[in-house]
Amino acid sequence: MQHAVGSPLPPPHQPGHGRAVGWSPAAHHPGPPHPGPHQGAAPVPPAPGFTAPPPGSVPPTPQHVPPPPAPDTTGHVPLPPGGPVAMPSPPAVPDPAGTTLAVLLIGPAGAGKTSVAKYWADHRRIPTAHISLDDVREWVRSGFADPQTGWNDHSEAQYRLARRTCGFAARNFLANGISCILDDAVFPDRPVVGLGGWKRHVGPGLLPVVLLPGLEIVLERNAERSGNRRLTDEEVARIHGRMAGWYGSGLPIIDNSQLDVQQTAQVLDDVLARSIASPPSW
Repeated sequence: MQHAVGSPLPPPHQPGHGRAVGWSPAAHHPGPPHPGPHQGAAPVPPAPGFTAPPPGSVPPTPQHVPPPPAPDTTGHVPLPPGGPVAMPSPPAVPDPAGTTLAVLLIGPAGAGKTSVAKYWADHRRIPTAHISLDDVREWVRSGFADPQTGWNDHSEAQYRLARRTCGFAARNFLANGISCILDDAVFPDRPVVGLGGWKRHVGPGLLPVVLLPGLEIVLERNAERSGNRRLTDEEVARIHGRMAGWYGSGLPIIDNSQLDVQQTAQVLDDVLARSIASPPSW
């Protein structure tokens, strides 16, 4: 390797032999000009109390003491472990927009659960995550058990796995101060896909809210879907009829037939404020 013309680099230091021969400190650390071409620097008198070493002796080379090991500086932030979500303490004036919450938005296909959940999560004052059960179920690519082809043990197992995964994610988000809103088509008459699993996986502090517009609304919205998210009209009507079983259950129900997404999210905040003040029994 060639170096730029200038002060030469010092040769490697040999322990126990002092400075390497032929290396002048002045060459490496330029100082003021010498008094003359053949004059050496003026001797510097020793400091008071200094004892010079005997002639011919070489002072010992200072030994390098390694610094103590530094603490973990990788930037990793310790995260609290996730656990069952407890019921939030009701504040003097319920303010769902500024409270860490776990919300389960229930409704049939075409009710607008995903759109409302995303909007609600996007417009909160505190960090909030949206967890969609359908999205998590579709993480399975090869071998995906599509319920449209029939509900069987395979599709039920994947549903249970997705719900457990969503519950695990929600607990960890909430343990670190991030609210969650989950959406799922929970049926009131089917224990397999009922509220018990969500309560078990997330915790008793989960606040369920039912989104149930009229049948004609969900049919119109379903017609705009594509892929395996679009159902037949007969299936949509059947699901909607079963969802009507939530009436009389004690859970809060929002009929968003005449509401857009923003208006529905505002009503959801009002419903959650009442749920915090007086939690529903489920």
